[in-house]
Amino acid sequence: MNRLFHVPLSPFCRKVRLSLAEKRIEVELVEERYWEKDADFLRRNPAAKVPVLKMDGKMMAESSAICEYLEEKYPEPSLMPRDPDGRYEVRRLVAWFDDKFHNEVTSKLLYERVNKKVMGTGYPDSANVKAGAKAIKYHLDYMHWLLDHRRWLAGDVMTLADFAAAAHLSSLDYISDVDWNRSEVVKDWYATIKSRPAFRAILADQIPGFPPPAHYADLDF
Repeated sequence: MNRLFHVPLSPFCRKVRLSLAEKRIEVELVEERYWEKDADFLRRNPAAKVPVLKMDGKMMAESSAICEYLEEKYPEPSLMPRDPDGRYEVRRLVAWFDDKFHNEVTSKLLYERVNKKVMGTGYPDSANVKAGAKAIKYHLDYMHWLLDHRRWLAGDVMTLADFAAAAHLSSLDYISDVDWNRSEVVKDWYATIKSRPAFRAILADQIPGFPPPAHYADLDF
């Protein structure tokens, strides 16, 4: 059995979970308290980061590398365009969300509000929370601009770029940190993507001490 060592609200883990589910690859989910740096986990990934996918007798780390491995080994349904320009745009947007969005928004909101409590590392830094709440408006506006020009974030078909964005936004939506009223275009995009069968397991996540809002698993918001 394939096994994914993950944290439920990690957007990087969610991106891999979405890719696996979209390609109908069965996997056992194992929650990993990576911050405790358990010796067994460090043997799986010396970087002490999730996700880690055990597949084909290998331990694989780094979410984007995992997703591209899955794309090459299981090309259907495709999550990457076939042309170089299209593949570049997907990779650019995946990096946008996993780097810029993560540093400016996810780390400022989710990590402050949830991770610190779970890890026992203190209380939320109000300055970081304020900065994250301000930055997400810019990112939602950028997504609105993209979706005004394209059917999906990277082009005319759904790709890994959409899963990367949805992974971050779904994690933040779990703690009600996304203002869906800011853009009907982005809201409609998210409603479409979270209605996919690949999203079912993510919408069923429950974090002890952090109940999700009523709209979180509502496909019609």
